[in-house]
Amino acid sequence: QVQLVESGGGLVQPGGSLRLSCTASGLSLRARAVTWFRQAPGKEREAVSTISRSQGFTFYTDSVKGRFTISGDNGKNTVYLQMNDLKPEETAVYYCATAPRTATWEAYWMDSDRHNYWGQGTQVTVSS
Repeated sequence: QVQLVESGGGLVQPGGSLRLSCTASGLSLRARAVTWFRQAPGKEREAVSTISRSQGFTFYTDSVKGRFTISGDNGKNTVYLQMNDLKPEETAVYYCATAPRTATWEAYWMDSDRHNYWGQGTQVTVSS
């Protein structure tokens, strides 16, 4: 049985940092693409960042470039999202999802339908 579990969310002040974790069981994240999405109340789900370690690339949505870093730990079958300089508008539920390794992933990574396993989400609240 495949399971993705996110952790690391919480309340942080504007400008602060959090590190989210996505730990998998039942499959190897090393061989797949892993994407972080977020969804704020009343808004559509948004792709934030993706990593494909087997293919050797990462991508970020423009609004988080230079502030967020996605990385993986093969030994723990975990993908992280380090988030720095957080803004109030980034308050959302953050989800990790995984997709099969796909050629030209840069063209597809923001498409949630390409991801076949999802975690339950972790709440991130940025507020003073």
